[in-house]
Amino acid sequence: MPSSKRPNILFFFTDQQRADTCGCYGQPLDITPRLDALAAEGTRFEWAFSPQPVCGPCRALFQTGKWPTETGCFRNNVMLPRGVRTLANYITEAGYETAYIGKWHLASDGELEQKPRIDHTITAIPRELRGGYEGYWRTSDVLEFTSHGYDGYVFDENDNRVDFKGYRADCITDLALNFFDQYDRKKPFFVTISHIEPHHQNDHHHYEGPEGSKERYANFVLPPDLAALGGDAAEEYPDYLGQCAALDKNLGKVIDRLKAEGLYDDTVLIFAADHGSHFKTRNRDHLCGYDDYKRSGCDASLRVPLVIAGRPFKGGGVERRIVSTAGLPKTILSLAGVDVGDAMIGEDLAHLAPDRPNEAFAQISESKVGRCLRTPDYLYGVYAPGINGGERASADIYADDYLYDLKSDPNELHNVAADPVYAKPKAELRERLLWWINRAEGTTPQITD
Repeated sequence: MPSSKRPNILFFFTDQQRADTCGCYGQPLDITPRLDALAAEGTRFEWAFSPQPVCGPCRALFQTGKWPTETGCFRNNVMLPRGVRTLANYITEAGYETAYIGKWHLASDGELEQKPRIDHTITAIPRELRGGYEGYWRTSDVLEFTSHGYDGYVFDENDNRVDFKGYRADCITDLALNFFDQYDRKKPFFVTISHIEPHHQNDHHHYEGPEGSKERYANFVLPPDLAALGGDAAEEYPDYLGQCAALDKNLGKVIDRLKAEGLYDDTVLIFAADHGSHFKTRNRDHLCGYDDYKRSGCDASLRVPLVIAGRPFKGGGVERRIVSTAGLPKTILSLAGVDVGDAMIGEDLAHLAPDRPNEAFAQISESKVGRCLRTPDYLYGVYAPGINGGERASADIYADDYLYDLKSDPNELHNVAADPVYAKPKAELRERLLWWINRAEGTTPQITD
């Protein structure tokens, strides 16, 4: 019989991981056996999309349940605004013990690509900038600044530096598992393990897999979009897969520990990424700002793995409707028995309404001021001409950026935005995109051809 008490919740959060790195999403190599097994007993969301393919804005959304344009966290180097109600605030008030381990990316503030004015990138994050997390804490604001693929440090809840030695994904997971050494079971827990992998290492300009990844995954098969468009995937993909395999091994360590502690059956486990990676293949047109691997509306950047197992997600099912991971904070709080209503965006992923729109909306920043809409048949995106994506959050006038017919062009290789054959569907998509912009931002801009 299922337990009637509120479940524990564990969020295993990866950074810059494409869905097609996972076996349950079609990866031909044996990269993610533990995630594949979890998907077989839980729910796999076939078409899950990020609402914002930049690290800081996406994390701000996950902590607040609000669009980055509402919180002001529309780009990196913007801290969470003081006073905003967060996921941690709600779930702590609901009686949960919280723990946060890994990358935070919401405590420093300043201009993009410059040294922050308020800089906690390599120092302890003050309590007031931890987004309401009051419990176990082993965190760095910008983990790629305090570590590399091997070795580094984070800080604990008392601002003490905690050094680690070894492959980073292994060490961050071990720090997370240490939570259970002191967990007294008086309250249900909400634990976030926020990995930096498989993000590239900024100062080395490479993806850093465990030693031997290039040899171990030398027989990789590039996804069709990367094979067609080039970029740097041919060089970087073996290490990228090595990072993903390391994450999967560590997911297995978490599952095994939960089972050893007798907690697994009472825990909902969420596996998701903030966004994907296009490996320098996109944003060659209309770039007005900065990009390397992710700041695009294409599936390479927005489509992410999402597997949830436990309680209402048990059963080994596949959800084939389009969903946005913007619904994760509301879903987590619903599992905890908290109904936030319209205080947060998104939807409870355990209870998708039958008449909901089968589409996902995303805001794009830093590379441009962009917006896009993903439906089963099309991807339609717009950009603000001449406006730098790192300087402005939104615009009054947008222009067509791309339109992809996914039925005939699933890899998004042929932009048909200017093709008169697609004038009717483009007009319909434009109307829907304007509806989403108004809903998210409270304004209706102009979109031109």
